[in-house]
Amino acid sequence: MELREFRYQAGDLPLPLEVLEARMGYPAGQCPDYLRLLIREALQWAEEHSEIQGGLVVLEPVSLRKETHTLMLGGVELEIHKILFGQLRKSDAMALFLCTAGPAVGAQAEELMRRGDFLEGYILDLIGSEIVEVAMDQIQDTLERELALTGLHITNRFSPGYCGWRVAEQQKLFSFFPKGFCGVTLTEHSLMQPIKSVSGIIGIGRNVRRKAYACQACEMAHCIYRGRVVTE
Repeated sequence: MELREFRYQAGDLPLPLEVLEARMGYPAGQCPDYLRLLIREALQWAEEHSEIQGGLVVLEPVSLRKETHTLMLGGVELEIHKILFGQLRKSDAMALFLCTAGPAVGAQAEELMRRGDFLEGYILDLIGSEIVEVAMDQIQDTLERELALTGLHITNRFSPGYCGWRVAEQQKLFSFFPKGFCGVTLTEHSLMQPIKSVSGIIGIGRNVRRKAYACQACEMAHCIYRGRVVTE
Protein backbone atom coordinates (compact mmCIF):
# COMPACT_ATOMS: atom_id res chain seq x y z
CA MET A 1 0.00 0.00 0.00
CA GLU A 2 1.75 3.15 -1.24
CA LEU A 3 0.72 6.59 -0.05
CA ARG A 4 1.12 9.33 -2.65
CA GLU A 5 1.16 12.97 -1.59
CA PHE A 6 0.23 16.09 -3.57
CA ARG A 7 0.68 19.82 -2.93
CA TYR A 8 -0.71 22.78 -4.86
CA GLN A 9 -0.72 26.56 -4.80
CA ALA A 10 -4.21 28.06 -5.11
CA GLY A 11 -2.96 30.46 -7.76
CA ASP A 12 -2.02 27.52 -9.97
CA LEU A 13 -5.51 25.97 -9.88
CA PRO A 14 -8.21 26.75 -12.47
CA LEU A 15 -10.49 29.03 -10.44
CA PRO A 16 -12.01 31.46 -12.97
CA LEU A 17 -14.32 34.18 -11.69
CA GLU A 18 -17.07 32.97 -14.00
CA VAL A 19 -17.22 29.60 -12.24
CA LEU A 20 -17.44 31.21 -8.80
CA GLU A 21 -20.14 33.58 -10.06
CA ALA A 22 -22.08 30.62 -11.44
CA ARG A 23 -21.79 28.86 -8.06
CA MET A 24 -23.53 31.91 -6.61
CA GLY A 25 -26.32 31.64 -9.16
CA TYR A 26 -25.26 34.31 -11.66
CA PRO A 27 -25.24 33.44 -15.40
CA ALA A 28 -22.24 34.57 -17.43
CA GLY A 29 -21.93 38.35 -17.53
CA GLN A 30 -24.73 39.02 -15.03
CA CYS A 31 -22.81 39.24 -11.76
CA PRO A 32 -22.99 42.79 -10.28
CA ASP A 33 -19.70 44.69 -10.35
CA TYR A 34 -19.59 45.18 -6.55
CA LEU A 35 -20.02 41.45 -6.01
CA ARG A 36 -17.38 40.59 -8.60
CA LEU A 37 -14.97 42.87 -6.70
CA LEU A 38 -15.73 41.07 -3.44
CA ILE A 39 -15.11 37.72 -5.12
CA ARG A 40 -11.77 38.95 -6.51
CA GLU A 41 -10.67 40.17 -3.08
CA ALA A 42 -11.74 36.95 -1.35
CA LEU A 43 -10.04 34.85 -4.02
CA GLN A 44 -6.79 36.77 -3.59
CA TRP A 45 -6.95 36.28 0.19
CA ALA A 46 -7.62 32.56 -0.24
CA GLU A 47 -4.75 32.18 -2.71
CA GLU A 48 -2.36 33.74 -0.18
CA HIS A 49 -3.53 31.71 2.83
CA SER A 50 -4.50 28.26 1.52
CA GLU A 51 -2.34 25.23 2.37
CA ILE A 52 -3.52 22.77 -0.27
CA GLN A 53 -2.39 19.18 0.05
CA GLY A 54 -3.77 15.72 -0.44
CA GLY A 55 -3.03 12.05 -0.81
CA LEU A 56 -4.04 8.81 -2.51
CA VAL A 57 -3.82 5.19 -1.40
CA VAL A 58 -4.59 2.46 -3.97
CA LEU A 59 -5.72 -0.92 -2.59
CA GLU A 60 -6.55 -4.27 -4.14
CA PRO A 61 -8.08 -6.78 -4.33
CA VAL A 62 -11.65 -5.64 -3.79
CA SER A 63 -14.45 -7.88 -2.56
CA LEU A 64 -17.96 -6.58 -3.25
CA ARG A 65 -21.14 -8.08 -1.75
CA LYS A 66 -24.33 -7.20 -3.61
CA GLU A 67 -26.59 -8.59 -0.87
CA THR A 68 -25.36 -6.05 1.68
CA HIS A 69 -24.05 -3.32 -0.67
CA THR A 70 -20.66 -3.50 1.02
CA LEU A 71 -17.08 -3.80 -0.11
CA MET A 72 -14.16 -5.35 1.73
CA LEU A 73 -10.88 -3.51 1.37
CA GLY A 74 -7.71 -4.32 3.26
CA GLY A 75 -9.68 -6.18 5.90
CA VAL A 76 -12.07 -3.24 6.40
CA GLU A 77 -15.74 -3.49 5.42
CA LEU A 78 -17.24 -0.33 3.92
CA GLU A 79 -21.04 -0.03 3.86
CA ILE A 80 -21.34 2.08 0.73
CA HIS A 81 -25.14 1.92 0.07
CA LYS A 82 -26.81 0.66 -3.09
CA ILE A 83 -26.28 3.81 -5.22
CA LEU A 84 -22.51 3.75 -4.82
CA PHE A 85 -22.40 -0.01 -5.04
CA GLY A 86 -23.91 0.23 -8.52
CA GLN A 87 -21.24 2.76 -9.53
CA LEU A 88 -18.31 0.79 -8.09
CA ARG A 89 -19.35 -2.84 -8.59
CA LYS A 90 -17.06 -3.47 -11.61
CA SER A 91 -13.95 -2.12 -9.87
CA ASP A 92 -10.85 -4.28 -9.46
CA ALA A 93 -9.08 -1.84 -7.10
CA MET A 94 -9.93 1.27 -5.12
CA ALA A 95 -8.16 4.58 -4.60
CA LEU A 96 -8.89 6.23 -1.26
CA PHE A 97 -8.31 9.97 -1.19
CA LEU A 98 -7.95 12.85 1.23
CA CYS A 99 -7.50 16.50 0.27
CA THR A 100 -7.66 19.80 2.16
CA ALA A 101 -7.41 23.53 1.51
CA GLY A 102 -5.92 23.95 4.99
CA PRO A 103 -7.41 25.65 8.06
CA ALA A 104 -7.15 29.34 7.20
CA VAL A 105 -9.93 29.79 4.64
CA GLY A 106 -12.65 28.03 6.60
CA ALA A 107 -11.63 29.74 9.84
CA GLN A 108 -11.63 33.18 8.23
CA ALA A 109 -15.04 32.58 6.65
CA GLU A 110 -16.44 31.66 10.06
CA GLU A 111 -14.84 34.73 11.64
CA LEU A 112 -16.34 37.03 9.02
CA MET A 113 -19.80 35.59 9.62
CA ARG A 114 -19.34 35.85 13.38
CA ARG A 115 -18.60 39.56 12.93
CA GLY A 116 -21.73 40.00 10.84
CA ASP A 117 -19.98 40.20 7.46
CA PHE A 118 -22.22 37.48 6.09
CA LEU A 119 -21.77 38.14 2.38
CA GLU A 120 -17.96 38.25 2.60
CA GLY A 121 -18.01 35.15 4.80
CA TYR A 122 -20.27 33.30 2.41
CA ILE A 123 -18.07 34.16 -0.58
CA LEU A 124 -14.90 33.00 1.18
CA ASP A 125 -16.62 29.83 2.36
CA LEU A 126 -17.70 29.12 -1.23
CA ILE A 127 -14.18 29.73 -2.51
CA GLY A 128 -12.73 27.38 0.11
CA SER A 129 -15.08 24.62 -1.00
CA GLU A 130 -14.22 25.22 -4.65
CA ILE A 131 -10.47 25.23 -3.96
CA VAL A 132 -10.49 21.80 -2.34
CA GLU A 133 -12.74 20.34 -5.04
CA VAL A 134 -10.62 21.74 -7.88
CA ALA A 135 -7.46 20.46 -6.16
CA MET A 136 -9.07 17.05 -5.89
CA ASP A 137 -9.99 17.29 -9.59
CA GLN A 138 -6.28 17.67 -10.30
CA ILE A 139 -5.37 14.64 -8.20
CA GLN A 140 -8.10 12.56 -9.84
CA ASP A 141 -7.05 13.66 -13.34
CA THR A 142 -3.45 12.67 -12.56
CA LEU A 143 -4.58 9.24 -11.41
CA GLU A 144 -6.72 8.80 -14.52
CA ARG A 145 -3.92 9.74 -16.93
CA GLU A 146 -1.43 7.40 -15.28
CA LEU A 147 -3.80 4.43 -15.19
CA ALA A 148 -4.81 4.98 -18.82
CA LEU A 149 -1.24 4.06 -19.80
CA THR A 150 -1.90 0.56 -18.41
CA GLY A 151 -5.37 0.17 -19.93
CA LEU A 152 -7.21 0.93 -16.69
CA HIS A 153 -10.02 3.40 -16.08
CA ILE A 154 -11.52 5.11 -13.05
CA THR A 155 -14.98 5.94 -11.77
CA ASN A 156 -16.15 9.25 -10.39
CA ARG A 157 -15.15 10.02 -6.83
CA PHE A 158 -17.55 9.51 -3.95
CA SER A 159 -17.45 10.75 -0.37
CA PRO A 160 -19.11 9.71 2.91
CA GLY A 161 -22.23 11.78 3.47
CA TYR A 162 -23.35 11.51 -0.16
CA CYS A 163 -25.51 9.01 -2.06
CA GLY A 164 -26.57 7.32 1.18
CA TRP A 165 -23.02 6.58 2.37
CA ARG A 166 -23.00 7.39 6.09
CA VAL A 167 -20.63 10.09 7.38
CA ALA A 168 -19.58 7.72 10.18
CA GLU A 169 -17.84 5.58 7.53
CA GLN A 170 -15.23 8.33 7.37
CA GLN A 171 -13.61 6.73 10.41
CA LYS A 172 -12.89 3.62 8.33
CA LEU A 173 -11.45 5.64 5.43
CA PHE A 174 -9.11 7.50 7.75
CA SER A 175 -7.72 4.21 9.07
CA PHE A 176 -5.85 3.86 5.76
CA PHE A 177 -3.96 7.15 6.24
CA PRO A 178 -1.34 8.10 8.83
CA LYS A 179 -2.80 9.86 11.86
CA GLY A 180 -3.11 13.59 11.18
CA PHE A 181 -2.24 13.18 7.49
CA CYS A 182 -2.31 16.58 5.73
CA GLY A 183 -3.25 18.09 9.09
CA VAL A 184 -6.78 16.66 8.82
CA THR A 185 -8.50 15.04 11.80
CA LEU A 186 -12.00 13.79 12.58
CA THR A 187 -14.34 15.00 15.29
CA GLU A 188 -16.28 12.55 17.44
CA HIS A 189 -19.12 12.95 14.92
CA SER A 190 -16.79 11.99 12.02
CA LEU A 191 -16.63 15.51 10.58
CA MET A 192 -13.32 16.69 9.15
CA GLN A 193 -11.20 19.46 10.57
CA PRO A 194 -10.22 21.68 8.75
CA ILE A 195 -13.72 21.90 7.34
CA LYS A 196 -12.50 22.65 3.81
CA SER A 197 -11.43 19.04 3.27
CA VAL A 198 -12.73 16.10 1.29
CA SER A 199 -12.24 12.34 1.52
CA GLY A 200 -13.62 9.37 -0.31
CA ILE A 201 -13.12 6.61 -2.82
CA ILE A 202 -12.54 6.12 -6.56
CA GLY A 203 -13.04 2.82 -8.35
CA ILE A 204 -10.33 1.45 -10.67
CA GLY A 205 -10.61 -1.26 -13.33
CA ARG A 206 -10.80 -2.20 -16.99
CA ASN A 207 -14.59 -2.22 -17.00
CA VAL A 208 -15.38 0.98 -15.12
CA ARG A 209 -15.83 4.48 -16.50
CA ARG A 210 -15.83 8.06 -15.24
CA LYS A 211 -19.11 9.63 -16.29
CA ALA A 212 -21.78 12.14 -15.32
CA TYR A 213 -22.96 11.77 -11.74
CA ALA A 214 -26.22 9.84 -11.43
CA CYS A 215 -27.94 12.70 -9.63
CA GLN A 216 -31.38 11.53 -10.71
CA ALA A 217 -30.89 8.48 -8.47
CA CYS A 218 -30.02 10.57 -5.41
CA GLU A 219 -32.34 12.53 -3.11
CA MET A 220 -29.65 14.97 -1.91
CA ALA A 221 -30.75 18.21 -3.60
CA HIS A 222 -27.78 20.32 -2.50
CA CYS A 223 -24.96 17.87 -3.25
CA ILE A 224 -21.72 19.59 -4.31
CA TYR A 225 -21.44 17.16 -7.23
CA ARG A 226 -24.92 17.86 -8.65
CA GLY A 227 -24.34 19.34 -12.08
CA ARG A 228 -20.57 19.21 -11.74
CA VAL A 229 -18.90 18.71 -15.12
CA VAL A 230 -17.03 15.44 -15.62
CA THR A 231 -14.41 15.24 -18.36
CA GLU A 232 -14.90 12.10 -20.43
